Amino acid sequence: MVLRNRWSILALFVAAVTAVAVVGSLAAMDSGAEYLTLERPAWAPPQWLFGPAWTLLYFLIAVSGWLAWQAGGWSSAHLVYAAQLALNLAWTPLFFAAGQYGLAFAEIVLLWLAIVANTVAFWRISRAAALLLVPYLLWVSYAAALNFAIWQLN
Repeated sequence: MVLRNRWSILALFVAAVTAVAVVGSLAAMDSGAEYLTLERPAWAPPQWLFGPAWTLLYFLIAVSGWLAWQAGGWSSAHLVYAAQLALNLAWTPLFFAAGQYGLAFAEIVLLWLAIVANTVAFWRISRAAALLLVPYLLWVSYAAALNFAIWQLN
């Protein structure tokens, strides 16, 4: 029973993160052409990189939440996890659907802080869970710098 429950909980984390990814992709449906029309810094990534990068990151985020659950059960750390997922969900509609680059930058700073808080909270429970969030933190750091640059250029 425990083994089945463990895999059911992994499926729950994958489903939650997948829902965030799907809503984000729906908000960015026609963003490809818009992204190409924006003034971007020379260090902006090619458009095709976003899909594979986020697919890997979302996988790591789901496994991270699951590992923390396995190590300590449901805890306040998972509230921080849920908060950073909600902030992740909010960024794409702000940036792409609404074109609110300044507001999106303010929001991504909050997201960055939530990821740091989540990493610290998970570190206390499972070092592996915390380490799986590091690529996400690095990517969001890069995305925040890119968001700021696009805001300033446009």
